[in-house]
Amino acid sequence: MDWYTAVFELIDMRSFSNLWFWIALAVMWSSASHWVLGVPWDMVLRAQRHGEDFEADLADIVRINTNRLLHICHVSGLWLLGFSCFFLTMLALLGFVYKYEFAQAVFLLAFPMSLVGLFALSTARLIAQEEARGARLIKLLMRQRMITQVIGMISIFVTALWGMYQNLNFGPLG
Repeated sequence: MDWYTAVFELIDMRSFSNLWFWIALAVMWSSASHWVLGVPWDMVLRAQRHGEDFEADLADIVRINTNRLLHICHVSGLWLLGFSCFFLTMLALLGFVYKYEFAQAVFLLAFPMSLVGLFALSTARLIAQEEARGARLIKLLMRQRMITQVIGMISIFVTALWGMYQNLNFGPLG
């Protein structure tokens, strides 16, 4: 067995039958749900429960992350949108038209995360416009987390269905 064979046996470019793909999917959605606009969720809960100093810390970190996100959007938003659309279109064509399974897997990871990113940008704009503080800020962060979790549940469900379909039709059993 040569090095090339060993590496591809370990990595296995057939993504949906690979345990690492499913671990990466779970870690990605777990992290996306925990870090709301770059703020750890336990910080939001602490601010909600204990108030005052914790709310001030939460407002500061949300302000920093919101300003950073909005600055990136204003400076290079159209370029990022263009490259993201190009990348997602390329993955969709390679995966679903040309039947390249690795591109299907990356698309099923990237597309839902792009939706989460768009909703995060919308929430950041709303926070900046309203200059949200206290209970209103916590409510907006909770709404963003709920949206992320719903998109994540739908994404995991669709990915699992598509992965089972791929494994049954084109895998060792198909």
